[in-house]
Amino acid sequence: MNDDADTDADPGRPEPADASLEVLLGAVGPRLKALRQQRGATLAQISASTGISVSSLSRLETGRRRPTLELLLPLARTYQVPLDEIVDEPPIADPRVQTRPVVRNGMTFIALTRRPGGIQAYKIIVPPNTPVERPEQQVHEGYNWFYVLSGKLRLLLGEHDLTLTAGEVAEFDTRTPHAMTNPGPDPAEVLALSGPQGEQMHVRIKPRTASGT
Repeated sequence: MNDDADTDADPGRPEPADASLEVLLGAVGPRLKALRQQRGATLAQISASTGISVSSLSRLETGRRRPTLELLLPLARTYQVPLDEIVDEPPIADPRVQTRPVVRNGMTFIALTRRPGGIQAYKIIVPPNTPVERPEQQVHEGYNWFYVLSGKLRLLLGEHDLTLTAGEVAEFDTRTPHAMTNPGPDPAEVLALSGPQGEQMHVRIKPRTASGT
């Protein structure tokens, strides 16, 4: 995307007939900045996600660059918000994360975060009675942390075959072959944190006593 050709300063362009348009466009920059800050992202991270240069993003946020669809569409996709939330006056802020569940391999994934990059949080619902004898294990870059909220989760991790119940935690490098099923009669609900390789999530526990096993 060639976004450095600045279209802001065109002395031959006529003034808009409706002054409210300028007010509307003038509010776009602060909204973009607020969306980025809510997600804890830097201009460089948003630039990498959208292909828009850091200088153009900075000028958009400060109102020194006129917003266009070519710039706003990739930003709306990155922030996972409707375009009209950027252009129009948004409704009263709702603290809940609005997301659509995604079904993969029979499991339902519900995103709990919308921050681009970094650690992502999900709620995973694994349907009951899926005792596949030896499900195919997958590998990919990253790091996972699972906390079982309810039900049973069978986790195959390399040579390990584990059954986790409510309150138990698993943490592993996703380059290790892994798969999960639910051998129980009820749906298993899992809180999952997933991050890039090396961005590990550590659980702090009390030291074991000398008599601990």
